[in-house]
Parts: sequence; structure tokens; C-alpha cells
Amino acid sequence: MKKSLYTITTFARLNAKRFFRDKLAIFFTIVFPLMFLFVFGALTKNNGSVSFNVAVINQSNSSYAKSFVDQAKTSKILKVDKKTTSLDQAKEKMKRSQLDATIVLPNGFGDVLKGSNYPSGQAVVYYNENAQQGAQTLTSILQQQFDVVNAQHIKLVTPLSVIAKSTQAPSLNRFDYTFSGLLGFSILGLGVFGPVNVFPELKKQGILRRFHTTPLRVWQYFVANVISQGFVGLFAIAALFISSVAFFHLHMKGSYLTFILFVLLSIFTIYGIGLALGGWAKNERQAAPLSNLVTFPMLFLSGTFFPRYLMPEWLQTVSGYLPLTPVVDGIRLIVTEGKGFIDVLPQMGLLLGWSVIIYLIAFRVFSWE
Repeated sequence: MKKSLYTITTFARLNAKRFFRDKLAIFFTIVFPLMFLFVFGALTKNNGSVSFNVAVINQSNSSYAKSFVDQAKTSKILKVDKKTTSLDQAKEKMKRSQLDATIVLPNGFGDVLKGSNYPSGQAVVYYNENAQQGAQTLTSILQQQFDVVNAQHIKLVTPLSVIAKSTQAPSLNRFDYTFSGLLGFSILGLGVFGPVNVFPELKKQGILRRFHTTPLRVWQYFVANVISQGFVGLFAIAALFISSVAFFHLHMKGSYLTFILFVLLSIFTIYGIGLALGGWAKNERQAAPLSNLVTFPMLFLSGTFFPRYLMPEWLQTVSGYLPLTPVVDGIRLIVTEGKGFIDVLPQMGLLLGWSVIIYLIAFRVFSWE
């Protein structure tokens, strides 16, 4: 027993050292997921705000029209393209989707009517057919602003009205999905692409064949790899988690202990896929297409980058049984919803079930050369 333990710890230590000496492995395991985190995090940082890229064409000489243009340029909702000065230029940019819409203030807009002391006129919002929904939203926003101005000059009677009230209940935002999905993406890359790239190379160099001539057993080699990969995985996850807290203000709602245990189980399960693929493949030509065939469906169907509830119901049911789905769902439940160990037992049970199946296959198909 002591000899087996010594063998396992020795190989685990060697595998960890080999990883941290491999710059390419460090890049794809740690740096690459961090790059994705910052890219998707930047895209979701302004979640909840609405903005439109527009051109404002002022054809009126009224003071109110000039005031409207000045306010539009400083608005947080409108991002005015100051280089566009004509409707023809704006239409060309709308064709290329560089602009969402164009606001035209026609001649006479904002002029004071005779017998009154307030401005009047009708602004026109131009849009292309592919931007109809955004243009309708923009029109509604502008009308609300005009209603405020109208109320300052004419008393408006509003028999019917609507107000909005918050339920005060926390909900997931876009970055919550991004963070949980990126952790799943990182675990998948760590567990699959690591052994798929390493094992065929070790076979090519004859290293695994020499291991086979020693008393080393397959289970010992597997355990050593799982331990070293678990250590590396925690290091990579810690880098993602710290970056999310520091730069995107992620709030950890669940237990850190539950989170760590769940991540370790996830790494253990997903790494079995890499062991099976890498252990079976004799060279890179066999390993690469097979790993892509296995990982791409999970990346797109497991809720990694967009919610599964957007899928058809039958596809939600099917994708719920993929190995990566409980990983992403469990992380999301722990980190963003504060669920405890008992709450993620269904996800853990599914991962344990997959682990039994995957490692039985891995032991069956593994070859030393």
C-alpha cells in the first residue's frame, strides 16, 4: 500500500511539474479562459443599460432643435455619430449596420406656434427593416422625453397609467451566466484537451511504453493524473474566480467549501473523458477530431455561453444529461444563487453516474502504446 501511494504521489508531482513547465499548456488552461472572461465580461458589464448608435440630422434653425441636438450628444442612451451630417450618409451606414437608426429634425421642428409660447414639431426616426424592434424602442423613448416637455407647457390628463415595482428578489444577470459558463469551459478544456494532447505525444516518444515495463498499474497512473489535474484545475479556477471578483464584482453567494468540492468532482468527471480519448488514440490525428466531436456538442448545448431555457423543450431534456450540463448548472446554483450541498445533490449524482461510465470506458480502451 505504501509503495502504491508513493508511486501515485511521485507521478502526480511529476505531472504537475511538467504542466507548469509547458508554456502552451499554461496558455490554453489558464490564460485562454482568462481572455474569454475579460472579453465576455466587458460585453456584459453594461448589462441593464440601453443605448443606440444613431445619427441626428438637424434641418431646423430653432433654438429648441439645437438644444435637442446638444442634449442628444451628451445622452447615455444615444451614441450620436458626429461625422454623419446628411440623411444619405446615415442611410448608407444603416445598410452596413453601423447605425441603429437616424433621427431627423425637419425644417420648422421646435418653432413656437402663433398664439402659444411653446415649441412644436414632429421628429422622424428612420430605420432599416432588420432594426425595426430597436427603432420602435427608440421611438418610444423619444416620445417619453417629449411627453415630459409637453407636460411643462400643457396640463395632460391621464386617466389610465402604469407603474413598475421591483419584487426585490435577486436574479441572474448576464455575467452570472458568463462566469458559470466560462468555468465549465475551463474545466472542459482542462479535462479533455490536456490528456488528449499529452497522451498521444507520450506514446509517440515511447514514454508510456517504458512505463508499461515497470510495476506501474493503469489505475495508479490514472489516480496520479487525476490528482495532478485536480491541483492544476483549482489553480486555474482560482485565477478565474479572483479576476471575476476583482474586475467584474462577482459576489459569491454560496459556500466556498461546497464550491471547491463540486469543482473537484467536476474536474474528476470531465478528466475521465480526456483519459478515455487520449488513452485510446494512438496519435494526434485520431485524438483531435474525436475530442472535437465530443466537446463541441457540450459547449453549445450545456448552457455554457447561453441559457438552456432558450432551446426547444426536447433539446433541453436531451442536453440535461450531457456531462458538462450538471457542471455549469451546479456552479451557477452555488455561486450566483447561494445553494448548499443538499441543493446540488442532483447535479453531483449525475456527475458520479457519468464518472462510473466514463472511467470504465477509459480503463477498457487505454493502451500504453
